[in-house]
Amino acid sequence: MIAELGNLALMLALCLALVQGVMPIVGSYRADQRWMRLARPAAAGQLVLLTLAFGALAWSFVQNDFSLAYVAGNSNSMLPLHFRIAATWGGHEGSLLLWVEMLALWTFAVACLSRQLPDVMVARVLGVLGLVSVGFLCFMLFTSNPFERLLPAAVDGRDLNPLLQDFGMIVHPPMLYMGYVGFSVAFAFAIAALMGGQLDAAWARWSRPWTLVAWVFLTLGIFMGSYWAYYELGWGGWWFWDAVENASFMPWLVGSALVHSLAVTEKRGSFKNWTVLLAIIAFSLSLLGTFLVRSGVLTSVHAFATDPRRGLFILIFLALVIGGSLLLYAWRAPKVGSGGKFGMLSRESLLLVNNVLLLAAAGTVLLGTLYPLFLDALSLGKISVGPPYFEAVFVPLMLPVLVLLAVGPFLRWKDAPLNELLHRLRWIALGTLLFAVAIQLWLSPTPMVLVGVACAFWICVGTASHMLERLRHVAPGTSAWQRLRRQPLSYWGMLAAHAGIGVFVVGVTLVKGMETANDVSMQVGDTTHAGSHVFRFSALAPVQGPNYSGTEGTFEVTRDGQLVATLRAQKRVYKAQGMPMTEAAIDRGFTRDLYVSLGEETAPGVWVVRVQHKPFVGWIWAGCLIMSAGGLLAAGDKRYRMAASHRRLAAGPALAASEQPAQA
Repeated sequence: MIAELGNLALMLALCLALVQGVMPIVGSYRADQRWMRLARPAAAGQLVLLTLAFGALAWSFVQNDFSLAYVAGNSNSMLPLHFRIAATWGGHEGSLLLWVEMLALWTFAVACLSRQLPDVMVARVLGVLGLVSVGFLCFMLFTSNPFERLLPAAVDGRDLNPLLQDFGMIVHPPMLYMGYVGFSVAFAFAIAALMGGQLDAAWARWSRPWTLVAWVFLTLGIFMGSYWAYYELGWGGWWFWDAVENASFMPWLVGSALVHSLAVTEKRGSFKNWTVLLAIIAFSLSLLGTFLVRSGVLTSVHAFATDPRRGLFILIFLALVIGGSLLLYAWRAPKVGSGGKFGMLSRESLLLVNNVLLLAAAGTVLLGTLYPLFLDALSLGKISVGPPYFEAVFVPLMLPVLVLLAVGPFLRWKDAPLNELLHRLRWIALGTLLFAVAIQLWLSPTPMVLVGVACAFWICVGTASHMLERLRHVAPGTSAWQRLRRQPLSYWGMLAAHAGIGVFVVGVTLVKGMETANDVSMQVGDTTHAGSHVFRFSALAPVQGPNYSGTEGTFEVTRDGQLVATLRAQKRVYKAQGMPMTEAAIDRGFTRDLYVSLGEETAPGVWVVRVQHKPFVGWIWAGCLIMSAGGLLAAGDKRYRMAASHRRLAAGPALAASEQPAQA
């Protein structure tokens, strides 16, 4: 009964999505207020129905309803309750339902928080989101229905993939999908603006906070996925350049460019066409990631589907969305003015270079991800494109971006004298040079480590210097606290995001260049080294869990004869599938992690053990969190919460013209 209710809710949600996707857009061209006003109730109804369907599926997992094929394939009666709930999105069909649920949440949020916007714009934005929802609901109902019955019902389930039986995978997919789907809002605003032929500062101001929030969620989702891989997969890596990881990283890169481009469009009226194109590309890459994960073309712990019908459906949907968007762009873009002019040396020109580099970096990742797939599809052989390629082509593109991060805030809009810029940067450059010399004399690092830490120092000192300089010139005579309060949240957000990148670069550089690892065969009583730490295999004992059994090894870590940590690593075997899993033991510190993982037992009492010393690895994820905090601060800026009358006054006349069908 619950499954039938969920299935009915999906079908009704599809009907409402069709209403939301068609009637408001048609009404916007006919100037029919009744049709345009259908968008908000249709969005609310979709959210209710999809939440009902999602709840029905979750309840089926809680109740161990193995008459549903999806539940039988992704759960087990021994699975703990919290993992049974998380298993709702642990496979292909459920993750797709989570996707449309997130899309409904974003759509409802836009419907509720856009009452100050012109009705024509709201109708078109919600209409575009409705059409996107139609595509995904059709995909789910016709090829990936999570409520499909299994006859006869299974006695018990196959179990959730043991890799996914972890708290990180409870939180990681919702965060990642909120970011993925969030770019559909930026896409919808861009398409709505193209429909009306009105790309101006008001449109950029409406779109930017939504884009920032989507970027924050995607940043957090990537951070959680990286952290999960680090402690769960058992060998201590934090980024694998896996094709599915790349599928989330590419929209993040383009989304970063979009956030900066929207700032230029909002403040200077420039980059209009460029901004719209970035919004289309960011969402298109999100859809491409969906195709990669769900079409069966990839084999990955993250990839779900293996049905060719699903891949064909998504490919057709991808072609319709991208092709239709680019056709509309090609038609409308030439009619849009280029906006404000700017000099060769200005903040606009620097942001343009930044965006080109980010887009080029996304292109290199796209090439490395898809090239092996094309070769395989054409029967030209199988190749693997791994870290050597990505580090050779991606890192050189990122180095100029890191340098420009500190320079950008010091440049004026429109035009900036070169001698003034050099004067403002001279002490930062000198300090960075002295810092690099000191690091070279102290640590004698590799050239890449030296360049990395110097770039991080340049970014952080440049960010702090700009803050102090700005505060010094704001309201002289007032207290420091008053000067701090006078700065907009978007400024603090920019500083935090840039500083977060500096912290991230420190972590990446030092862990890549200075980590030590040792793979050895050990038995109880043996010792080994990693860096200046000694690891002693002190005990071995059996362990039992709710749905697994295993062995736990205890390791005592000392340095200079002093006990630093006691680590307990496990080797588990999950009962339902008989799948072995490594549970690493980690002692986390501010400047280093100590990492132990237990491998296979090669002889009675003899185990393969991997011990690692990873300097500053925690700074990678600290940097991601600081970047995310910066994005949230920027999204909360008061200019995005202006009174309705002010926004209507700014945008009303222009959008009124776009309502005329003859001019559309």
